[in-house]
Amino acid sequence: MIRDVSGVLLAGGKSRRMGTDKRFLAIGGGTMLERSCNVLSNMFDRVCIVIAQDSPALEARIPVIRDLVPFCGSLGGLYTGLQQAMTKHIFLAACDMPFIHAGLVEYMVGKKDESDVVLAYWNGRPQPTHAVYSRNCLPVVEALMHSGNLKIQRLVTNPTLRVRLVTEEEIRTIDVEGRSFLNVNTPSDLDRARAIFGDQLEDRYGDFPKLA
Repeated sequence: MIRDVSGVLLAGGKSRRMGTDKRFLAIGGGTMLERSCNVLSNMFDRVCIVIAQDSPALEARIPVIRDLVPFCGSLGGLYTGLQQAMTKHIFLAACDMPFIHAGLVEYMVGKKDESDVVLAYWNGRPQPTHAVYSRNCLPVVEALMHSGNLKIQRLVTNPTLRVRLVTEEEIRTIDVEGRSFLNVNTPSDLDRARAIFGDQLEDRYGDFPKLA
């Protein structure tokens, strides 16, 4: 169990491209939210879920926090997670990534002491919602929010922060196909993810229970 890093799960998206609340879509024997919560809860001593200010209420078995600053997207979720965490570092993940790999998370957490940001780089792109952040990021995050520049990727290029990019070569030694970074945003993404799990579901958008 990791005690010096907190797990923060972003679960406040609008699901516009999916057409329904994707947090409760069934995949691999549970909902996407349940899967992500289970992975983080089994790894980190402290875990919380961050949702948007205007997101519907969410019942879960771990603490749920609304964004401290509204309408700032993933950057606002990062800010809330860092402010609320009782640890210097957090691991930030999105609940629409159903293949979070515990081994890769542990590898990235192991790099935290040499950096302010430990960020996976996959398929030519940074993966800011699968990353380790330290509280040293807070001034930069606050400045970005105040300026209206809400791209979380801006942290990577800020000269005041030490950034450790985890390369594709490193990732492949743990997660060969990079499934950790498969985001489920659309019905076709959902079909692909279910195919990987071998799900056989007739109803793509059935009503699924919230976490108890």
